[in-house]
Amino acid sequence: MDLLCNAYSNASDDDEEEPEHGRPGPLPPSKRPKPDHPVSYPKPLPDMPLLCPQPVIYPPTEAPVPGRYISKRERAVLASGPRVPDPNPPDPATTPPGSILDSDIPHDILSSMRHQTKGRGRGQISERLSVALSGHSKAVNVVQWSTSHGHLLASAGMDHICIWNVWSTDQKKAHVLNYHNAAVNDVKWSPQGLFLLSCGYDCSSRLIDVETGLETQVFKEDQVVRVIKFHPNNSNLFLSGGSKGFLRLWDIRVGKVVNEYFRGLGPILDVEFTIDTKQFISSSDVSKGNVSENSIIIWDISRQVPLSNQVYVEAYTCPCIRSHPRDSYFVAQSNGNYIAIFSSRPPFKLDKYKRYESHGVSGFPIKCNFNLDGDKLVSGSSDGCIYFYNTRSTELIKKIKAYEQACIDVAFHPTMSNVVASCSWSGDVWVFE
Repeated sequence: MDLLCNAYSNASDDDEEEPEHGRPGPLPPSKRPKPDHPVSYPKPLPDMPLLCPQPVIYPPTEAPVPGRYISKRERAVLASGPRVPDPNPPDPATTPPGSILDSDIPHDILSSMRHQTKGRGRGQISERLSVALSGHSKAVNVVQWSTSHGHLLASAGMDHICIWNVWSTDQKKAHVLNYHNAAVNDVKWSPQGLFLLSCGYDCSSRLIDVETGLETQVFKEDQVVRVIKFHPNNSNLFLSGGSKGFLRLWDIRVGKVVNEYFRGLGPILDVEFTIDTKQFISSSDVSKGNVSENSIIIWDISRQVPLSNQVYVEAYTCPCIRSHPRDSYFVAQSNGNYIAIFSSRPPFKLDKYKRYESHGVSGFPIKCNFNLDGDKLVSGSSDGCIYFYNTRSTELIKKIKAYEQACIDVAFHPTMSNVVASCSWSGDVWVFE
C-alpha cells in the first residue's frame, strides 16, 4: 500500500530530495532517460478522489448480535445502508389491534349482558342511536353479534372485516381483517369461542382466530362463496353456498368437503338449518331460468337429496332465509317487498294468509332476523329504515329512520333484546338501544 501511495505522490521525477543538514540523504533513484519530445500530462483536478484505495466496510447481511460492541464507523454504515428486514414483520392483513376484552366497558352494560334474564326487556324496542362505528368505506353486507362474548360485533363488506368492541371506552375497533383478496359476502361467529368464519368473492371461506387476529384455515372453492352457516349442533361442520349453485358441507377438522348438494338452478343466495337440524333450506337465484318453483329447496342433510322443490312458486328471489328459534316455521325475505312464512314440516307449505309487509327490498340483499325469544322480527329496508314486526300477528310495531341509503342487515343482541346492530349500503354500522 505504501509503495502504491509513494508511486502516485505529488513528487515529480525531476525533483530530488534535499538531504537534511548533517545527515546523508538516501540514494537518488535511477532516472529514466528523457524522451526527445516530452509529453505533458494534465494535472489532476482538485476534487478528484484519492487514487490510494480506502478500506471498504460492507453493510451487514444479518442483524447484529445483541450486546456486541458496534464501532462508530459501523454505526454510520448501518445508518446509511439498507435496513435488515425484521424477522417478525407485522402481518399486512391486520391492523394494530385494539382490545377485545371487556375490562373497560361500563359496569351497567356488563351487568345487563351477564345477568339478563329470560324475557327481560320484552316489549321494549330499540329507539335511539347508541353507538356509531366508523371503519368501512364501502357497502356493508352483514353484521353479527358474538353469542359467547356479547360485547363483540363483526361486520363485513365490500372492503374488509371489522371486529368491534362496541361499548369500549377506549378503542372500539378491535381488529380490521384483510385476509380476503376481494369483497366479503358473509361472516359467522363460531358457537365455540372466539373464531370467525368468513367467505367472499375470492372463492374461499376463511377461519380466523379473533383473539390473535390470525387466519387459521382456508377452504378453497371453484365458485364465489356467497353464504356460510355453522351446523347448530356441531361447530366443526359448516355449509357453504356459491355462485355456481353448489352447496357443500365442510368438516373443519380435516379441511375437506364431506357432503355436496347440487341442482344446477342458479347462484345460492342463502342457507338455513331447520329447527330439528336434520334438514336445511336453500334459496337460489333462478331469475334467468324461468323455474321460480325451485327458488327455495329443503334438503335432507344425510341423504343429500331435496325433500321439496315446490315451496315457493312466485316469480321472486329470496335473498334471506331465517328459521324461528322456537317454533316449526321459517321466513323468507322476498324481492316482492314482503317476508313470506313457511312451515318447517312436510309438505313445507306457504302461509297464504299471513306475511310481513311494510318495508321494501327492491333488489338489495336485505336481511331479517328474529330475536332470541322469537316474539319479534326485524328487517332492513331499501328506504334506509329499520322495521320491527310482531311475529304472531305480523303487525308493524315500530319503524326507525336510520340511513339515507338502504339498510342491508339488522341483528338483535343475543341477550339484550332492546339492542340491535345495523349496517347500510353506504358503509355505516350503527347500534341502537
